[in-house]
Amino acid sequence: MKKWSSLLMAGSLSLAVLTAGCSNGGSNAGSGANSADSGAAGGKDEITLYTIQSTNPNFQAWLEEAQEKSGVKINWVAAPTDSDTRQQKISTILSSGDSTVDILEVNDEMATSFKNAGWLDPLQDTVLTEDIMKQLPQGYMKDMLTSAKGDVLGVPSYTGYLGLWIDQKKLDAAGMTSIETKEDFEKFLKASTKDGQYGYGGSWEKTYVFNEIATFVNLFGGDYYDWTNENSREAVKFMYDMANTWKVTPDDQIADKYEQMNQKFIDGKYASVFMWGTGTDYKQANRYGPDQIHMVNMPKFAKRSIFTDSWSYVLNSASKNKAAAIKFLKYAASEDGELNSWKNFDRYPARADVAANEAVTGDIKDIYTEIQSTNEVHGRPMLPQTMEFIAEMGTLFQNYIQDKITLDEFCQKAQDAVERYQ
Repeated sequence: MKKWSSLLMAGSLSLAVLTAGCSNGGSNAGSGANSADSGAAGGKDEITLYTIQSTNPNFQAWLEEAQEKSGVKINWVAAPTDSDTRQQKISTILSSGDSTVDILEVNDEMATSFKNAGWLDPLQDTVLTEDIMKQLPQGYMKDMLTSAKGDVLGVPSYTGYLGLWIDQKKLDAAGMTSIETKEDFEKFLKASTKDGQYGYGGSWEKTYVFNEIATFVNLFGGDYYDWTNENSREAVKFMYDMANTWKVTPDDQIADKYEQMNQKFIDGKYASVFMWGTGTDYKQANRYGPDQIHMVNMPKFAKRSIFTDSWSYVLNSASKNKAAAIKFLKYAASEDGELNSWKNFDRYPARADVAANEAVTGDIKDIYTEIQSTNEVHGRPMLPQTMEFIAEMGTLFQNYIQDKITLDEFCQKAQDAVERYQ
């Protein structure tokens, strides 16, 4: 991965489309300021947490256990529900040296923008020691939470794979038992496309399709930052063929985000999708299960590779309660902390050893364990001007899919975007 080489300051952050590609790691809190107790954190064992989880029905249960086991009193401030406002507020807190908040939850887009700014304290010497680091997804930690200087700046609160989900009934109808290779994947897509139904469904809106482009680039063994790489070109050509040559995916999905894609998948229009998380939408629709919609291992093209994301806890460099904040972060990174998040927020543990705990149950554990042991696990390729880069790549891809530009033109313009936003 290329190192990030520049940083947007708070006033120039692009806020128009921040929701791009975020998975459903947990329920976002309502807007406005709230706290478990009045007053800002002031004692050595007291902190203020800026959280996205306060409207989760299990937040109070999580909070009580976190306070008891960390030994830290946790005041909290609810992050705004609107993603644009949320990033703007967090950016302002950090860039202005505001010390009223000690710990903040940030997503991958924010981590990419903030990690080289000097606004966050390194955690490798105090919290993320070697024994804990070796249990975390190494590619993700390097890609998303490590600064250009090598400092580790966040504690990931979960693992949420962008995995391949299939409709088992359609796999059975295709006469197949598994999808292990690129050839299997193509066969399944073609066999499942008929009667107005498609083998593959995507979320190809310009600020979301980035996730799928990068997934195929990884599977083909390409490099999202190098569009002279033949494997990168082959990956995008494969997506073009899905839509235009084989017609196993509809071209009108260029307007779809995850909400539209998931509904069509649930309704039976698609046989497979790439989607984040543990299947919450499918469970709520009573479409989840080994004989219905479920996650399978990534097929091996040139290799097996998958993205994970997370919301991570970071330490505000301006905090006046760092000793207490570090106690909380040690708890968040501990087995107790990760199991608390699993129990109350349905967040799959980021640590491999905690994920193996018998308290973590369900069929999702089996597939997550298989993925963890057989795939390269990475954070998504993001540049400091994250949203500008994502939106431009999405627009170029849509133009290519609609035959407005050629593959050569796409690759040239994509490389120009890499150089412009790095």
